[in-house]
Amino acid sequence: MKVTIIAPGSRGDVQPYVALGKGLMQAGHGVGILASQDFQGLITEHGLQFHDMGGSMQDIAQDMQGLLEQGNFLKILSSMGTAAKSLAGQTALKGLEVCQGSDLILAGLGGLFVGLALSEKLGIPFIQAHYFPFTPTREFPNALAPLPPGHLPAWINRLSHGMVQQMMWQNYRAADTLARRQILKMAPAPFLGPFAALQQQKLPILYGYSPHVIPPPGDWGDFIHVTGYWFLDPHSGWEPPIDLVHFLQSGPPPVYIGFGSMVNSRPGETTNLILQALARTGQRGVLSAGWGGLEKAALPGNVFMIDSIPFSWLFPQMAAVVHHGGAGTTSMGLWAGIPSIVTPFMGDQPFWGRRVHELGVGPAPIPLRRLTVDRLAEAIASTLSDAAMQEKAARLGERIRAEHGIARAVEIIEKVIENK
Repeated sequence: MKVTIIAPGSRGDVQPYVALGKGLMQAGHGVGILASQDFQGLITEHGLQFHDMGGSMQDIAQDMQGLLEQGNFLKILSSMGTAAKSLAGQTALKGLEVCQGSDLILAGLGGLFVGLALSEKLGIPFIQAHYFPFTPTREFPNALAPLPPGHLPAWINRLSHGMVQQMMWQNYRAADTLARRQILKMAPAPFLGPFAALQQQKLPILYGYSPHVIPPPGDWGDFIHVTGYWFLDPHSGWEPPIDLVHFLQSGPPPVYIGFGSMVNSRPGETTNLILQALARTGQRGVLSAGWGGLEKAALPGNVFMIDSIPFSWLFPQMAAVVHHGGAGTTSMGLWAGIPSIVTPFMGDQPFWGRRVHELGVGPAPIPLRRLTVDRLAEAIASTLSDAAMQEKAARLGERIRAEHGIARAVEIIEKVIENK
């Protein structure tokens, strides 16, 4: 069986699909991943075939720096729609090439529209595979909905899903129409998009997160599967930097602080804020530079700066983790069984920050625009002194580590191919 995975986005968007692709490969299937050039190394070092969809997600993020920091969802969507239009032709053209001969096309939200178009053009089955909930439900709002926190009526929850679906589709519709007409030689998709047809077809939908973190809603059909997380182990031969190992061994567990692929126009100011909060709480720290470029100069001896390190190795050695609330980083903090302090920027990050707090494994999230030395220091101090929170985090980590999300997802995918 040959599977083509379409995975645009940042590292947190791509890595779950690399993990799933690796599981499929180990089960004897051929796997290619269509992604931006930023992640060629990540994909190939795990033995998967890389296909360049064109462009650089890091460059796009840098260009959108101001909007990402503001966190205005509508403006971000509009800007992303413009960027998608410029890449639509390349992505469709490359996708048409690499999907030839595939038995299955798989994508999450970022690759949903082009994946559906290629599936329709080539007559290849398509599976949605997401790492955050996107199917409408009355039990909670859409993870991308810009709604105030707190319990909402069931009808608003349900409405928020349709609202986000249309916001996404209408911003990407022009790009999708361009790709269909110019590259795929197809008629445009319906004005309201593909969601109604997808719901009626009841093709399997995979969700790569733990049911202990978000239980499957009672109003979802049995074709929707919450499999457990899709975690990626370090590639064979990986060794941690020896100076980092020495740092970790030289004192008590530090606090990890990093904001992943989130860009930052004030890296020096943010680094100084973090250092002050660590000093005020007397904690050691491991800082991740990320795409935001936290600065390495003049760090005190109790703080170590890293670039890219597998969280599956690093996080179990931390006392707590401070991060932006991306789905991937959040999942690894939960897996490690340690508390998370979430400082969301945008997108689904506020949703994960609220969920961490609701589960009792982290304090209330602190949006980036409200992050101060006082608030960060208070969150670190309260988290590290809260024995009940640490116990809840440890128990949840045990449950998550006992799951087999990739194996379950591979099993479902294989059944789809057998029945096509």
